[in-house]
Amino acid sequence: MKSLIETGEKPIIITQNPKMQKILETAKKIAPTDCNVVITGESGTGKELLAQYIHSHSLRANGPFVAINCSVLSEELLANELFGHEKGAFTGANTTKKGLIEVANKGTLFLDEISEMSLSMQAKLLRVIQEKEFIRLGGTTPIKVDVRFIAATNKDLKELLK
Repeated sequence: MKSLIETGEKPIIITQNPKMQKILETAKKIAPTDCNVVITGESGTGKELLAQYIHSHSLRANGPFVAINCSVLSEELLANELFGHEKGAFTGANTTKKGLIEVANKGTLFLDEISEMSLSMQAKLLRVIQEKEFIRLGGTTPIKVDVRFIAATNKDLKELLK
């Protein structure tokens, strides 16, 4: 089954809850900007739907919306999924593989459960956000990208920082 984004439809969020209405107002304001976004909330509250909503109302709406759950992959697999790899980078790397950062170029990359990502991986991702480039695993050539990052977590980030 295709997501709303894949079918070209904009996600619709209907709510009578004043807090959620305020969140949607904020989402509408930030959608046309190019700022990166962090969404927090309990599991099952629709963080990915809100991310799709922001993407579909942004100037990147015609670009890809790519989502990955950071909590289900080991650090090595997550690095391979995000950055891709060059042919011969490791045993079994018989072809070059684009990573999700490259796939999301001109669009949005949604990083679900970002708080489960290792500090080392967060540092690598920060470099991509700051420099707007990365190097595939086993590669030497920087690849320029134009990606909006939306991250989500069910954890209290302020508490984790303490």
